[in-house]
Amino acid sequence: MKLAGFPPIGDHATHTLILGSFPGVASLAATQYYAHPRNQFWRLVGAAIDEPLHELPYDARIGKLLQNGIGLWDVLAACEREGSLDSAIRNASPNDFAAFHVRFPKLRKVCFNGKTSGKFAPLIGAAGYATLVLPSSSPANAILSFDQKLRIWRDILTHDESDQARVG
Repeated sequence: MKLAGFPPIGDHATHTLILGSFPGVASLAATQYYAHPRNQFWRLVGAAIDEPLHELPYDARIGKLLQNGIGLWDVLAACEREGSLDSAIRNASPNDFAAFHVRFPKLRKVCFNGKTSGKFAPLIGAAGYATLVLPSSSPANAILSFDQKLRIWRDILTHDESDQARVG
């Protein structure tokens, strides 16, 4: 069965976009990004922006992301998959990355939540965006502790010279 992903979350002020691979079963059922209670996404991003996102209702989480210039989307628009593991993804269709500059005119940095979405980093980087591949927030990624992941996730908000590269 072909599964459809979610529309992007972002606005004219979005300067950083976090891309996952594709929503898991819990997220699809809830129609919310990162809905699985064991996924560390909301805790990681919340700690990076100094907001207790995981304690807030979903709409408030999204509002806080947007206030901080952070958007969400996935690299895949649709796929076939049993369960939630990225390794089970088949017949995938990517999202329209060419539309970034129209949807998000201030976008400078694209961060990838895990190695599966991170496979798209060279493509996005070639378009002139700064890229950062983050350790996956998924409960399936137990190799790193929360604190080890957070040290890298805090970089979503760092701005250095390489973040200035962008195709106009």
